[in-house]
Amino acid sequence: MTAIVEALIFASPVPVTAEDLVEALQREDPGLEIRATEIEAIVHGLNAKYEAADLAFRIRHAGGGYRFATLDEFHPWLVHLQHENAGRKLSASAIETLAIIAYKQPLTKPEADHIRGVDCGYILRQLLEKKLIEVAGRKDAPGKPLLYRTTPVFLRHFGLNSLDELPKPREIEEILKDDDMAEHRQLVLELRKDLGDE
Repeated sequence: MTAIVEALIFASPVPVTAEDLVEALQREDPGLEIRATEIEAIVHGLNAKYEAADLAFRIRHAGGGYRFATLDEFHPWLVHLQHENAGRKLSASAIETLAIIAYKQPLTKPEADHIRGVDCGYILRQLLEKKLIEVAGRKDAPGKPLLYRTTPVFLRHFGLNSLDELPKPREIEEILKDDDMAEHRQLVLELRKDLGDE
């Protein structure tokens, strides 16, 4: 059964939940009695095997389910090979707009424009095309403007299970104070300068 769980996670184009795995196993073998907690134990065992073999990947729980992911330590090398993800790269202004939506959702374009201090129309269209945000209805206000919110693709893209995992503003400040985050701190300072915040 371990190999079947491994194959199902490997073959799934999106993160797969323990419940989905149980359902897939029972669909093939209706008499099989297995629970989500047993799936978690199987995944834990697989990861222990990968670690013992010093493999470059693990099964991670992110985006609401299980998926294979390479270890963070290999990121510098993988960056050069990920040409297929080039279309998903986000500009600094797109990341800012996405962060505003993630923390303030649902919100309208005029609200995003006001927070950023610039027109966000083009960026919102890009984020919609990349399926990182979606229309969440209309606000009960004059003109009935569209409301935007993040999507499950956003969670997968950033390796989150839910919006509750977004860092709190005070945590961001603490991270930026860390000496190991000097490069990121410099980027934030440059962004603030570019936006005229300083």
